[in-house]
Order: sequence, then structure tokens, then C-alpha cells
Amino acid sequence: MTDTSTPQTEQSFDDELDTTPVAEQDDEAEAEKEPEAAPSDTDLFRQSEIAADYVEGLLDILDYDGDIDELVSAGRPVVEVVGGRLQPLVGQRGATLEALQELTRLAVFRQTGSPSRLLLDVGGYRATRRKELGAVAKNAVEKVKEFGEPVRLEAMSAFERKCVHDVVNALAGVESESEGVEPNRRIVVRPVD
Repeated sequence: MTDTSTPQTEQSFDDELDTTPVAEQDDEAEAEKEPEAAPSDTDLFRQSEIAADYVEGLLDILDYDGDIDELVSAGRPVVEVVGGRLQPLVGQRGATLEALQELTRLAVFRQTGSPSRLLLDVGGYRATRRKELGAVAKNAVEKVKEFGEPVRLEAMSAFERKCVHDVVNALAGVESESEGVEPNRRIVVRPVD
């Protein structure tokens, strides 16, 4: 049998967003790293244009109709696809969307020569999922505060973990960290000592 899978990188681009407690960071290693020049808004918008062209080509091949918006938001290139009949591009729990995002990032990398933190959204899925995850995070925080015990959440994508970390870390008395290895990486919410 031949293995046709794509080699996995050690860290997904979205894992850069995965928040971990400050105590876990190696201060010496951080101090030794030279700061990388952040891409300009012009570079980021160019990345979103490349990505939009790629996604438009995919939609044409699949014979799907959708309006494509390219923009820069929070220092990231973003491509949003809106329209009817797009659910197959999202897939179960966003799995297809995550795969399309990675393919689109590769298309940007191929043209620019540098990795992209592009965020692809289809049919507003990410905005809706972000709200759902906010509720999951608040529920976990309530349980932690009520019982004083850590709460382990289900395995999530890097995007989903980032959404939960953002909510938990904005609340007092609790902290969150990711544990495990992809694709079974999950968040643990625990009380702050």
C-alpha cells in the first residue's frame, strides 16, 4: 500500500494563535528570537487577493455561485465567500473549510514565497461558530467556578481553541491551556491558584 497523505508540519499556522499560559512560555527562547518584520497591510491585502482568485477558480470548477470579499482584519488576510448552496464547502464541523483554507494558504505561499495566516470563511460559518464556542467557554468557566475542578473540553481545531482561549482568558479566576496532539488537541479550563 502506498501512503499518499501529505506530510504534517509540526505546527499549523493557526496554532500560532493558540494561547497558552504565560508560565509555559520559555522567556529565554523568546528573548533570543529576532523579531520578524510584520507584513504590511499592502502585503496582507495582496495575499487576500491571491487567495480570492484561487477560491474563485475552485468555485468555478465546482460550479458553485458565491460572492467573494477580500480584506485585512486584525493583521490577517481574510477571504469571505457568501451565497447559497455553500454548506458542502464547510463540511462537518468545518472540516472541509479547514482543508480549503490550507489549500488556499498553499496557493498564496506558492505565489509569494512566504507563509500566510490567511483566514477563509464560507457562508459566515466562522462567525457563527465563534458565538457557539463563546457559550461553550462560558459554560466551562461556570462549572470550574462552581466545582473548583478543571474541565476538559472536546477536541477542537486551532481556530476553535483560539476562540475558547480568548473568552476564558478575558474572565477572572480561570485560565485555559491546550493539551494533546492534533487532531485530538483540546482545552482544559482550570481555576487560577
